[in-house]
Amino acid sequence: MRRIKKINAYEAFIEGAKQGWHTVIQIFPYLVAMLTAVGVFRASGALDFMTDGLRYLVKYAGIDTQFIDAMPTALIKPFSGSGARAMMIDTMKTFGADSLAGRLVCVIQGSTETTFYVLTVYFGAVGIKHIRHALSCGIMADFSGVIASIVICYLFFG
Repeated sequence: MRRIKKINAYEAFIEGAKQGWHTVIQIFPYLVAMLTAVGVFRASGALDFMTDGLRYLVKYAGIDTQFIDAMPTALIKPFSGSGARAMMIDTMKTFGADSLAGRLVCVIQGSTETTFYVLTVYFGAVGIKHIRHALSCGIMADFSGVIASIVICYLFFG
């Protein structure tokens, strides 16, 4: 026979909210560090340097370079979802929402994850120190998502 427990829902809610606040306090330093690193990466010109280098290599290989305009979003997404969303909006404003780059950034947003953000914030909050396998799996999944996005967008829109 099952026994039903009488639990005060309001008190259980308040207890959960207290634990949530404690988690926010633990996560905050990791969050600030990650957002600062993304800001420095964009402001330093390193993102533009990487994009220009990739464009040169792709052009040298004789491959169409239209997809390179969407790569800033793909490069930022593993670090910051909000940063990638800002890059997506900037790409759509610059090239148009119906351009290959505009469509590609949208597909990339849905096909990739904020890998470093998740590892830094969530793993840091619970004290997981050894993230080697999670990191390699996350990076491979992001890379696969970007490649699949490019192929699919060229098939449908290219």
